[in-house]
Order: sequence, then structure tokens, then C-alpha cells
Amino acid sequence: MGLIRFLAENARWLSAGALLTFLSSFGQTFFISIFAGEIREGFDLSHGQWGGIYTIGTSASAVVMVWAGALTDRFRTRVIGSIVLILLASSCLFMALNAWAALLPLVIFALRFCGQGMASHTAVVSMSRWFVATRGKALSVAGLGFALGEALLPVSFVSLMLVMDWRWLWVAVACVSLAAVPVLLLLLRKERTPQSHAETDHSVGMDQRHWARPEVLKHWLFWFMVPALLGPPAFNTAFFFQQVHFAEVKGWSHLELTALFPIYTAAAVGAMVMAGGLLDRLGTGRLIPWSQLPMFVGFFCFALGDSLGWTLVGLLFVAMTTGATHTLPNAFWAEFYGTRSLGAIKAMAAAVMVFGSAIGPGITGYLIDFGVGIETQYIGVALYFLFATAMMWVGVSRARRML
Repeated sequence: MGLIRFLAENARWLSAGALLTFLSSFGQTFFISIFAGEIREGFDLSHGQWGGIYTIGTSASAVVMVWAGALTDRFRTRVIGSIVLILLASSCLFMALNAWAALLPLVIFALRFCGQGMASHTAVVSMSRWFVATRGKALSVAGLGFALGEALLPVSFVSLMLVMDWRWLWVAVACVSLAAVPVLLLLLRKERTPQSHAETDHSVGMDQRHWARPEVLKHWLFWFMVPALLGPPAFNTAFFFQQVHFAEVKGWSHLELTALFPIYTAAAVGAMVMAGGLLDRLGTGRLIPWSQLPMFVGFFCFALGDSLGWTLVGLLFVAMTTGATHTLPNAFWAEFYGTRSLGAIKAMAAAVMVFGSAIGPGITGYLIDFGVGIETQYIGVALYFLFATAMMWVGVSRARRML
């Protein structure tokens, strides 16, 4: 199917996926970290304390995701998506109105669970289930919502904070989330299949069968994938979470650093589209083992580079993995384990990834407090991605023979 025809015939469902991924930005680290300086100053927190709060809230959201993510196997996207957006709007208002540091872990939990967790999970599970032969294209198009958020929101909101109080900006994004509910209902007034639940789908995985979540948890391939599941969310999150501190260490203004993010996002979009096209032709098994090698190069650039130019080079390499991550892992679970219990399986993987995004800021924050520089930390991060690549190569190479 040609791309134009594919987009035209599936516009409403693809738009719903992109809408959910864009709105998930309000619970993503790259957005929350924009306000890190104001939050730390307003609540009198050190780097380690703020990182610890972020870790607690995000870890709690990972635990709840294991249960809540499976709801996408039971409820239609228009129902669960609308509920998630209402809860996300409430979470944004919670951030705007909260005056007590003791409640910050709960605020972070709500934002991370509704935004990074359920909004993005609902979108990618829907794309993976609704589309089989064109799964890569569908995930790429839906992933444009992530890219749009990463491109527009950091620079826009850093600029807006020069003229507006940061709490009012959270009120504004709450209104945007609420306004999106009727749009989502309109787009999905008719879902892509008459009965778009897992039991009506027939895309099988290894050994030509559908796998249940307990079986996946006991299977060796899942554990070979865990380092790769943890790595990008942990350390990509850590980079964006510590962006204010990173700019200070390098001697740049925060606005100078965030001005590079749209370029990073454009590169990630290109990588995402390319990965989606290759996925439909080659399958995830041939692609995913090598998808994190660019992170190795990127974090070495962050560690050793002393100019904005080197940081841009690092961001371009990281963007290659970021773009691929929007498609390859989401398609991986459907291809290797089938779609009948995809929501539950993907929820388990999402919980690992959310947990990764929890420990990254906490680890880097406490290491900064203990005198371990962010540049030194990033050398260790680069080496971690070599380890994750080796684990994926061993596990996936063996599992491909079972497809």
C-alpha cells in the first residue's frame, strides 16, 4: 500500500494515536524537567532530593502500570483514552496548585502514570493491534506526536516562563488535555475494526501461538531484553532531566541548549520513519539488536565534547535510537509474542521502561550531590549501551529461529 493511500484510508485512527502520543508529553521527562529549576527553588530542594522525589513517583507509576496497562485488552481505545486524558488534566492542575513538597511524589506519580505511562501505552498498543502488515508505518505516524512534543514544547515553554509564572503554564496544559477529549471521541466514534479487542485479532508470535503474560515473564527472551528496555528511558530521561545542570556545567544558558532540541527531534523523526519502513520489510528481529549502538556514541559526545556543536552531534546519534525506539520495541512484542494479550505484555515492558526512567534521574542526581560529575557519569552510560546491545544480539538471534 502506498504511503499516501495508507494515510488517507487510516487518517482518523492514525490521528488518534498521534494525539495521544503528543499529549503524553505533559507527563514526559523532557517536559517536566523544563520546570526543574523553578520546582527546586520553589520547594528548596537539592539535585539529589528532586531526583529522589522523581524516582519515587515514577517508580510507583511503573508498579501501577503492570495492572493498569492490561486494561487496554479489555476496553476500547476511545473509552480508556478519554479517561486517561481527563486524569492527565487533573494531574497537571495538581502540579499547578500544589504548595507542599511532601506531595510532590504524588504529583510526579500522577503525571508520569497518566502521561508517559497510559497515554503513550494506549496509543502504541492500539497501533500494534489495529495494524499488522503496516505496523511499522502506523507506529511511525503515531510516533510523530512524540516528536512534535519534543520539538515544540521545550523551547516554547522555556520562552513562556520568561513572561509567565510556571504554575499558570501547568493550568494551560491541563486545559489542552481536557479539550482533546471530544476530539479523541470524534476520531474514534468508529474504531478501525468492528470489535477491536485482542480476542478478535490473529497475529501470532513465536511457535505460531499467542503468549500470555505469565509465560512471557518466565521466558528467557524477556530477560535478555530487560537491559535494553531499561537503558534508553533511564539515561535519555536522565539527560533531559539534568538539562539545566548539564548546561551550567558546560557554561551555556539553558535556552542555548534547548535550541538544539528541535534539530534532535527532526533527526529522531527521520530515524523513526526509516525504522518503520524497514520494520515492515525486514521485521524487528534483524533491526532491534543494533538499535542502541548510536546511544553509545551519543553519550561519549556528551561526556567529552566541550562545545554546543559536539553536543549537537551527540543528540543526532541519540536521536537515531530515540526514533527507532518509537517503533521497534512496540512492534517487537507483537511480532514475538502475538497480539491476543498484547496490552498486558506491553504493560509489563512499559513498567520496566517507566522504572528505568525513574532510576535514571535519581542515580544521576545523587551522584551529582556526592561529587561525581555529569560528564564522568555519561562515560559509564555509554559503556552500558554496549552491554545492552550484546544482550539483545544473543537473545534475539536465538529467538528468531522460533518465529
